Amino acid sequence: MKVYRLGVICVSIFMFFSCDSQEDKKGRFLLKGNGKIQENDLTGAISFYSEALKIDPTFAEAYYNRGIAHSQLAKSEMAISDFTNAISNKPEYLDAYFQRGWAHLDLGEKYKALEDAEAVIKLDQNGYRGYFLKGLVHESLKRYAEALNDFEEAILRQPNNPDLLVNKATILFYTGKLDEALEILENAEKINPEEANLYNLRSQIAFEKSDYEAALFWVEKALEKDPGQAYFYNNRGLYLLFAGQPEKGLEDINFSLRQNSKNLYALRNKGIYYVIKGEKDQAMVYLEDVYQKDPEIPLTKRFLEQAQKL
Repeated sequence: MKVYRLGVICVSIFMFFSCDSQEDKKGRFLLKGNGKIQENDLTGAISFYSEALKIDPTFAEAYYNRGIAHSQLAKSEMAISDFTNAISNKPEYLDAYFQRGWAHLDLGEKYKALEDAEAVIKLDQNGYRGYFLKGLVHESLKRYAEALNDFEEAILRQPNNPDLLVNKATILFYTGKLDEALEILENAEKINPEEANLYNLRSQIAFEKSDYEAALFWVEKALEKDPGQAYFYNNRGLYLLFAGQPEKGLEDINFSLRQNSKNLYALRNKGIYYVIKGEKDQAMVYLEDVYQKDPEIPLTKRFLEQAQKL
């Protein structure tokens, strides 16, 4: 399971009107870097931002934009360093605090992410992003009541944001409030019917209700909207296992694992596959490993006990 995060990365464009040639040069390097971001040439963008920083080591916007590029390359530690430098040179840099908190969360540094969320709230009390980030951190800590409150605060500030609604619905799903979650997802669909995550969550709710046909219907719709999302394939694989199509299910699970070999939910699902096939040794390898790392993942204990009885 996961709570879906807003996938918006903002790259600001800064122009400089100055007679100082150094100002002109660093501004041009920044703009060239932004152009490379638009072309999805992240390495090229980093090179141009670095050139700007050679001219002005206090250039907060260049640190920030380079941090964005590092984040896109999943270089979270380097991104954090850049965002920290941006903040050092521009203490009330709201976007830098937000992005640094996100990067801390990616690294599992949850309490540092929480500190950045609080900083965002302090700098922008009427904005939603600080509460959004805070909600993600509390979800990762399994403090669901606090996460729900955070997302509700975010929604108060931006009520028609479908991503926020899906996050709130996800927390309700975690806490077993399935009908409340469905009601919110229906509202989110009216706002943005192209949002793949809401269909995936509907599939999870249907699965929780043992309606495997509906679960497959909704996850297929999610895949129509976002065909490259490995998480959706893993869920479809699970539903196929329960729908009596284990071989097709295994194909999806393996596809998901090729994208992320450490996904505990996919590893659990592979263990379930081997339980269904009656292969005790293989099932035990996967399920014992998952249970040791996170015993609270649903279905793990149930199928581990079944594997032990094979």
